[in-house]
Amino acid sequence: MTASVGTTHVLAAKPGALHVDNDMKPQWFQCDTWTRVLAGRHYVHYVHRRTALKIPLVLAVATLPQILAPLSVIPRATAAPGQWPVERANAWYQAQGWQVGTNFITSNAINQLEMFAPGTYDAQRIDSELGACRLLGFNTVRVFLHDLLWAQDRAGFQNRLSQFVGIAARQGIKPLFVFFDSCWDPNPQLGAQRAPTPGVHNSGWVQSPGAQRIDDPRYRGMLRDYVVGVMSQFRNDNRILGWDLWNEPDNPAKQYRKVERKDKIDAVSGLLPQVFSWARSVNPVQPLTSGVWQGSWDRGSLSEIAGFQLDNSDVISFHSYAGPTEFEARINELAPLGRPILCTEYLARDQGSTVEGVLPVAKRHNVGAYSWGLVAGKTQTYFPWDSWDKPYTKVPDVWFSDLLQPDGRPYRDTEYQTLRKLTTRV
Repeated sequence: MTASVGTTHVLAAKPGALHVDNDMKPQWFQCDTWTRVLAGRHYVHYVHRRTALKIPLVLAVATLPQILAPLSVIPRATAAPGQWPVERANAWYQAQGWQVGTNFITSNAINQLEMFAPGTYDAQRIDSELGACRLLGFNTVRVFLHDLLWAQDRAGFQNRLSQFVGIAARQGIKPLFVFFDSCWDPNPQLGAQRAPTPGVHNSGWVQSPGAQRIDDPRYRGMLRDYVVGVMSQFRNDNRILGWDLWNEPDNPAKQYRKVERKDKIDAVSGLLPQVFSWARSVNPVQPLTSGVWQGSWDRGSLSEIAGFQLDNSDVISFHSYAGPTEFEARINELAPLGRPILCTEYLARDQGSTVEGVLPVAKRHNVGAYSWGLVAGKTQTYFPWDSWDKPYTKVPDVWFSDLLQPDGRPYRDTEYQTLRKLTTRV
């Protein structure tokens, strides 16, 4: 049957879901240009969370070998102390040019695990959908990874990451990789992932690390190996834009309040400084960041976690799902830091966060911008957040997020035209 979406029609496999044919070559990609695109162990040092957030990372990095004793052998660089100077950060950003892109997960994956697991990793789909990114004018994508993939088979995971980076580079796309995430399901599991819940936004997304592992001393070395191992693989690789170490670290994941840890924020506060220390020990050519997303970012009002994020990020990143006026106000809160700024999540159409409204503001301020969602698929983020309270029985006329229909056509032609106007990609 069909579900009406604006002035277009899309196939629906069941109420509240867009049909995605995993073998279908997107029809919008059938023009000549699109056809060309589609070719194809461990010790852990504990400190109180409030103390952990205040220890200078130069000290943390210097004492890292004593704090975290014998781990697996991974190529290592000399430790680099602390946050980049402002001048280095700005010179780096100037060399990149304006960054515009999206949070990318393949349309046939419900979460980070399914996208990169050995049985469901789909290089051909990655190539086609990153090709769509290129034609939209994008030059970067934000991509979520997961610690369980490293724990399961680090060599295989690294091979798939290497292939992913190669595919992206051929499309002119630089990934911003995300290591950890505090949003949604706190109990990730390897293996077959559950099907999407009909009518619900992002029903299968999982946290990293999971609730059982976030403060497990037996697993801490695995987390360190994961961060250091992946970053060492690409530490001198200019095909990588940067490293987003933790997505919304203090997000309480209220949709999972019945199973979420009550002490989650304490656990995160103890681990986050270690994650930055591990990353600094690699001394990559790419910058580190972790985005602020809630509350006031005025120095007198900052939460401890947000203050730590801003004090330790080489480039500043933030999230905003508000309209253009508030979006610009958020930029103005962060601008006095004097560092490059990336908005690593926007696009909530029914809340006024739109491509047409937000992106021109971002470009005017030379702020990088990543919308949420590319091709409508198993994440179902075209449904709004309130679908968790009451699942939708049909696709809303106004999509919440996502840019392209399952067949590859733009959800809104005006968004496509705005993107093409604001970007200079061919």
